[in-house]
Amino acid sequence: MMITPKSISRRHFLAGAAASSLLLGKVNSVVDGVTIGAQSYSFRDRSLDDAIKAMSEIGLGECELWQGHVEPKGLRGKELTTWRETVSLDEMVKVRKKFDAAGINLYAYNYSFRDNFSDKEIERGFQMTQAMGVKIITASATVSVVPRIDPVAAKYKIRVGFHGHDHTEQPNEFSTPESFAKAMNGRSKYMCVNLDIGHFTAAGFDPVDYLEKHHDRIVTLHFKDRKKNHGDNLPFGQGETPIKEVLQVLKTKKYKIPANIEYEYKGADAQAEVAKCYQYMKQALG
Repeated sequence: MMITPKSISRRHFLAGAAASSLLLGKVNSVVDGVTIGAQSYSFRDRSLDDAIKAMSEIGLGECELWQGHVEPKGLRGKELTTWRETVSLDEMVKVRKKFDAAGINLYAYNYSFRDNFSDKEIERGFQMTQAMGVKIITASATVSVVPRIDPVAAKYKIRVGFHGHDHTEQPNEFSTPESFAKAMNGRSKYMCVNLDIGHFTAAGFDPVDYLEKHHDRIVTLHFKDRKKNHGDNLPFGQGETPIKEVLQVLKTKKYKIPANIEYEYKGADAQAEVAKCYQYMKQALG
């Protein structure tokens, strides 16, 4: 049989799925029907293996994998592009197996497309994601790169959730409802939203209202607590983000959208702080 990029991608996807089906001892962090997980960026101070260990010890069974836990440290520019374009997809299968062994569901891969990405670099992100056996990419992308992403997402049938910040003064960055609409309107169903409720609040918008209106296009939610008007990132319960209200909407409306902790405020230890965030969310649901 002739080996093509498509057949390689499918082979790796099936390998990841088969490994997942054999998984025993899954970590369960579903609370009142709401799946609580973490963006592994929360553990950016440690290796992937140590991040997985921390999630397992906290009891979080769902992960959105930050690309910084996959890509080699220190690579920049052309060297990083070359790595992305040439790394063996077997390495991505190995990443998936680490999560399977820990009983953690790898739900999405965070691969942030930018305007300077080559076409091959863009497509490679989808091939990596497929090799990991997942169907969602989250991306801190530019609005202007979306037309290049959409046809590739449709080709691989992988949804891309664009992640917003509170940079409302930068029109090419995702931050407002209008910027998300610009990415989705007139494009395929694979163009979606990764709503960060903390950044959305800091930018001056209501994440509860947006969730209720656009839940069908939201692939993940990032949970952090920030003050309004571009305010500080604070421990859960100290900011103005409607964390409890968003969780109650997920619970009562039965939206199957993961609620992923993204720890960014200043704390003593990432594992201890993420554990506190998890406890806060469980209490908010209870």
